[in-house]
Amino acid sequence: MKKRIGLLYGGKSAEHEVSLSTARAVTGALNFEEYEVYPIFITLEGEWRRGERLNKPASTIEELQFGDEAIILENNITNFLMDKDGKTVQFDVIFPLLHGTNGEDGTVQGLLEVLNLPYVGNGVLASATGMDKVIMKQLFEIAGLPQVPYTYFIRSEWANEQEAILDRCEEKLDWPMFVKPANLGSSVGINKATNRDELVKAIEIALQYDRKIVIEQGIIAREIELAVLGNDFPEVSVPGEIKPVTEFYDYDSKYKDGSTALIIPAEVPKDTVSSLQELAKRAFKAIDGSGLVRADFFVTADNSIYINEVNTMPGFTPVSMYPLLWQHTNVSYPELINRLITLAIERFEEKQQLHYKKD
Repeated sequence: MKKRIGLLYGGKSAEHEVSLSTARAVTGALNFEEYEVYPIFITLEGEWRRGERLNKPASTIEELQFGDEAIILENNITNFLMDKDGKTVQFDVIFPLLHGTNGEDGTVQGLLEVLNLPYVGNGVLASATGMDKVIMKQLFEIAGLPQVPYTYFIRSEWANEQEAILDRCEEKLDWPMFVKPANLGSSVGINKATNRDELVKAIEIALQYDRKIVIEQGIIAREIELAVLGNDFPEVSVPGEIKPVTEFYDYDSKYKDGSTALIIPAEVPKDTVSSLQELAKRAFKAIDGSGLVRADFFVTADNSIYINEVNTMPGFTPVSMYPLLWQHTNVSYPELINRLITLAIERFEEKQQLHYKKD
């Protein structure tokens, strides 16, 4: 019997377009002989719309953005479980392909938990942790993972203690510094500062995206990423290297201008590869990860390693780093999707056994 898959994509975040591209790519990799595929689109305004069952891959992202012909789930988003004739659609698994806030930050995962639906990827805790760079760094510190120095603050502190915050940054960190919104992905709102004036400007930009800001110590290092796949016993891919033409791996480098080289496998010593893979597993377990994570590291000229962050819903098109890393570790894109679906169902079934365990 075919498994019924609900693809959940779009969303209210700044990464809406990225999510659409991911959804289109996944429809191209799913075996329609094995799965019944239902598209569930969240508009930029937050309206949920469910389209008719897909019988073939979407050729454009426009095909996945539904108008009035869709089932519009205005006041009750749980209506995505209902067909037009009022019958319940029994999904075997929901595949969230949402990036950024209101998507990979634990909010949608919490909804799916309440609805008791199996879903691909990380749970509420790991998703929320992976989105908040401050909480993530604090957990990494507890786990003993090496990191570059950092500091953080919230918008109200900036409004009232601007000079003190700038002083703290200069006391604790060296130039250059990187300013990041704490709760956004895909390098949105991130800027480099080489002096106090640039730092103020970068902070003001970052505050347009989030109330919590992270300032990190700049470091001369290579950017190395690894893909993690699994639940309790995760596997780790070969490492890949990011080589942006721009000063750092920003949003345009990732998604628009194609100016970034992805080198897979990265040319690093074998013992460094082993250390990176071990640290990636430890980071995955530190946030209680499940399904998938991309772990991002800095590696210096003397092969010192610092973890940068983990991404709990990394870019997932066939040309994104996460699937490419698995492709070079002998796991194809369609196989990767199948394994993620299997992992989701396994995790769900384990939870059901715990919830309904008899005394």
